Amino acid sequence: MPHALASNPTPLSLPLIAVWPYAPVFWVIFVATFLPEWSLALRQRKLARTAPQDAGSRRIIMIGNTVGAWCAFAVAFLWRAGAIAHEQVAFWTGVALLVGGAALRRHCFRMLGGSFTGSVLVRPGQEIVRRGAYRRIRHPSYTAAFLIMGGIGLALGNWLSLAVMLAMSVIVYGNRVRVEERALVETLGEPYRAYMRQTKRFLPFIL
Repeated sequence: MPHALASNPTPLSLPLIAVWPYAPVFWVIFVATFLPEWSLALRQRKLARTAPQDAGSRRIIMIGNTVGAWCAFAVAFLWRAGAIAHEQVAFWTGVALLVGGAALRRHCFRMLGGSFTGSVLVRPGQEIVRRGAYRRIRHPSYTAAFLIMGGIGLALGNWLSLAVMLAMSVIVYGNRVRVEERALVETLGEPYRAYMRQTKRFLPFIL
């Protein structure tokens, strides 16, 4: 079967995430990526209800990502005409992005420590973290989220699945960044404004 897959660029009847030996690779990495996220969400359910600065952005992220993922997975299985021609290349590229995004998220957990929350919650006098990736960009955890969502879309091997995952990420995290930066500026004032002038949002020196 692997030899046949390698020599056949036409779409398969199923996405590779449901085909041996690709399926176990994808699902093990998928669960390992999201298990810490689910654990964080469960631990902070009470905090989410008492974070007025969040303006509902946490809920938007959870609902948006869930809906986007369900749609992307459904499209990958039901609309095989949209399959990427070289699905194996897309699959392994997607897996690499998924692993890279997960690693960057874990890095952000370590750098922020107790300041890493699923909801927007800024306290007066809170430290502006400039360690690690935060030296160059303000929101590396959302950069990681883009990598994870884009990686899933590519691993699904479908152009529309990829477009859905990326579009939903732009919507939910674009909203979160606006809410978060407003709260940070209002609470921390000039120190955070100075940090904004010295850094980019998502990519060093670019964006």
